[in-house]
Amino acid sequence: MGIELVEGRDLLVHDNIVYMRTTSGLQRVDVIYRRVDDDFIDPLSFRSDSSLGVPGLLNAYRAGNVGLCNALGTGVADDKAIYAYVPQMIRYYLGQDPILPNVETFLCGDPPQMQHVLENIDQFVIKAVGEAGGYGMLIGPHSTKAEQADFAAKVKADPRNYIAQPTLSLSRAPCFMEGQVEPRCVDLRPFVLFGERPTIVPGGLTRVAFKKGSLVVNSSQGGGSKDTWVLDD
Repeated sequence: MGIELVEGRDLLVHDNIVYMRTTSGLQRVDVIYRRVDDDFIDPLSFRSDSSLGVPGLLNAYRAGNVGLCNALGTGVADDKAIYAYVPQMIRYYLGQDPILPNVETFLCGDPPQMQHVLENIDQFVIKAVGEAGGYGMLIGPHSTKAEQADFAAKVKADPRNYIAQPTLSLSRAPCFMEGQVEPRCVDLRPFVLFGERPTIVPGGLTRVAFKKGSLVVNSSQGGGSKDTWVLDD
């Protein structure tokens, strides 16, 4: 995709400008898409014991010399309860109806919705709003009665912490597994840059569930990735 993959130690800040260390010298960096939590991004401004971030990055950002695709504080959007409000947000801020339908999302913090979810728990995927990587979730159709009862108790104890969505049928792709080709579930994560007009990056992340029959594509849960090809007409 033409994007450099770096660690914090690969970058440095001089005169509030961010540079990347390369074998041919320093190269200026204009935009960063980060995968480091807010607290660890700059040891001079936040956690002084962090070796993950880049010293001085926050001042460079304040000076307008580097853009952060996911700016500080945007982690609030990782709260999965936000899903339920996306269509309303589009109508409120843009005055338009959504072009693509949102995945139906039930908020367990709302008693009627929670009751509906618990009565049909074997049909839903239930997720903790603050978790990622496939943790803190129940896939109803693939769960046992004991697992359903255990998760229902968690939902009742802390309803605001959970949302539920219908189980989706993922696409499948052939994978070479233990000497033979077998189908595995995959999903595609495209990357779209928004400026004066939307630009789709020529590539994407195709995640695959290596476990047979699994719908969980997260690498932390036994999943992986496949090459994503973009063909010109």
